Amino acid sequence: MDVYELGEGEPEVAVVGAIHGDEPCGVRAIRRLLDADPDVERPVRLIVANEPALDAGVRYRDADLNRVFPGNPDAEAYEVRLAAELLDAVEGCTTLAIHSTQSYPEPFAVIDSMDEVARATAPHLPVDAVVQTDAFTEGRLIEHPHTIEVEAGLQGTENAADNAYWLTRAFLAAAGALPAPGAEDVVDAGGREDVAVFRLRDRIPKPAAEEYEVFARNFERVAAGDRFAAADGEPLRAKESFYPVLLSPYGYRDQFGYVADRVGTLE
Repeated sequence: MDVYELGEGEPEVAVVGAIHGDEPCGVRAIRRLLDADPDVERPVRLIVANEPALDAGVRYRDADLNRVFPGNPDAEAYEVRLAAELLDAVEGCTTLAIHSTQSYPEPFAVIDSMDEVARATAPHLPVDAVVQTDAFTEGRLIEHPHTIEVEAGLQGTENAADNAYWLTRAFLAAAGALPAPGAEDVVDAGGREDVAVFRLRDRIPKPAAEEYEVFARNFERVAAGDRFAAADGEPLRAKESFYPVLLSPYGYRDQFGYVADRVGTLE
């Protein structure tokens, strides 16, 4: 784990990249911010988490880091030890964790529950959706207080790296550490009231097959009876209406993605 700090004093704001080693966009955002060397109003901690996996270009070395929090410093698996170390590094910080997907090109936010951190931060981020995952957060960093995730775009793309940087800048503005892009000071961080909120309801399992396809679009309603995917050419149809989230043919080994409900907008 590599840790950098901007400003003087003990940081109360943190940004984490490379929780997954095959998602380099967060690290590129951190390096871009370090190169810019901005004057911060509050000290900020910047963390490159899983360096061995990042160097190898793989998701993880021994275990999926974003499934093993709070970790154990005495564990045999590298990521289980790293999870405990990372939690210590972000203790007391409002934290942004940066990810990317194989399913959706635009940025969106992921939260455990709609707490005050999510309500204060998410409207200031350049996202069109917030996904509440409280039934599916076991072992993930967002299970812990004052943490919000963002999915910056498609894994490995320039667009995701650029999105990750502006998401970071917007998060730091919402946290009072930097002015918002185009703003005069840290108070003028902007705000939005049209961010759709979705809540995960269930997983979408994959039947055994050699080839998979998806036809539905993430965050767009699938009506009951509609074909949303196929396995070896056999269509899969919705038993009831739902909104797909993280839907992709090969993003997960044993599921297409998630069933979600649209539960409102941020106010």
